[in-house]
Amino acid sequence: MRAGPGQTVAGRYQVTDRPPAGDEALARVAVDARSGVRVLLEPVELPELLVPELTGSNDFAASRWLDPEPVLAELAAAIAAVPEHPRLGQSFEAVAEDGVVWLAVERPAAVRLTELLAGGPPPSPYRAAELAADLAGALAAVHRAGRVHGNVLPEQVLICEDGAALLGGLAVGTAQEALARELGGGDPRRWGQARAGLVGDRAERWPPELLTDLGAAGPPADLWALGVLLHRVLTGRGPFPEHSQTVLFAAVRSGNRGDRAGCGPLGPLVDRLLAPDPAARPTAAQTRAWLAGLLAEAPDPFRSEPAAGTLPVPRPRRLPAARPRAGRPARAEPHHRHAAAARRPAKLLPVLLVGGVLAAMALAMAAVVAFAH
Repeated sequence: MRAGPGQTVAGRYQVTDRPPAGDEALARVAVDARSGVRVLLEPVELPELLVPELTGSNDFAASRWLDPEPVLAELAAAIAAVPEHPRLGQSFEAVAEDGVVWLAVERPAAVRLTELLAGGPPPSPYRAAELAADLAGALAAVHRAGRVHGNVLPEQVLICEDGAALLGGLAVGTAQEALARELGGGDPRRWGQARAGLVGDRAERWPPELLTDLGAAGPPADLWALGVLLHRVLTGRGPFPEHSQTVLFAAVRSGNRGDRAGCGPLGPLVDRLLAPDPAARPTAAQTRAWLAGLLAEAPDPFRSEPAAGTLPVPRPRRLPAARPRAGRPARAEPHHRHAAAARRPAKLLPVLLVGGVLAAMALAMAAVVAFAH
C-alpha cells in the first residue's frame, strides 16, 4: 500500500507506523518533519474517472483521478474556520498525492470509544451523559463557526486520559461530502449514489431531511447523529436497522425505531434528538444545558467544562507553516517539563547560599593570616 513506514507524504510527513487493525486500518502514524509533532494521516481515496478523450478512442478509455483541488479548497476552508476547542480534535492540513487526499490530524493519548465498548459493558447513563456533554460542546463550537461536522460516529470519539471525550473526524467528513458533490456534478440522484458509496449505511450519516433533500444537511443533522450515537452506546445497537441502505432509508422515513429502554434517563433527550423534523431538535448548546441539568442530579459530581483555552491532555497547537531556521526540529514539550525548568532555580538557591557563606569565611581567614604576617 502507498505511504508505508519510512516513506514521506507531501515532503513533510514521515510515516513511522500504522495503528492496530480496526476501523482506521488505513490510517498512518507519522511525524511532521517541520515540528517533530506526531500526527495521524487519514487517507481519503480519490475515485478514478474513465476519460475516452485521453486516448482518442471510444473502445478504450484511459483513467485519471478526480481533480482534488475543489476538495482541498473545501478542507482548507473548514480547517481555517473551525476554532480550537478542548473537546474537538484538531485538523492541521490536507494534501493530495498519488490519488489520495491525506488529512493530517492530531493524535492525542486517547482510546477510541469503540474499543472501550468492545471490551466491556455499556457505560451507565450518567457516564454516557458526560461524554455526550463533551460532544455537544464540540458541536456547538463547530456550529458557531458556521460549519457542520457531518461525521459524528462512535469511532470518531476518543476518550482522553482525564476521561473527557474528544470528537474527531471533521476533516474526513468534510472530504467525503466534498467528493460526493464533485461526483454528483449537480445531479441529485448521482449525488446521492456517490454519497451512499462514500459514507455507507450508518444511521448517524442519514438524517431524514437528507433523504428528501440531499442538500439539507445543517447543524440539526449533527444533533440527529448524536442521538443515534447515544442510542447505540447505551443499548448496544443503532435505533434503526442497518442491514442495507434500502432497509435503513425505509426505517428512517417511517420512523421505525428500535426499543430505547436501555437509554434510561437519557431516553427523553434521545427522542428529541431523533425528531423527524430538524426544527424540533434541540441545538448543541441546548443539548449540553439539558445534560448539565441531568448530571447535576447524578450520584457522582459532574466533571465541568474546562476553562477556555485549556486542553484535556497536552496537545500541539497549529502545526508551523515554515521550517525552523536552524537546529533540530522544534518539539512540543509537555507542560510539566516547563514547570520543572521553572522550579530548578528555587531548588539550587540553598546550595548557592551555603557555597557563598563558605567562600566568604575562607576569604576572611586568608585576610586574617595575611594581616598577622
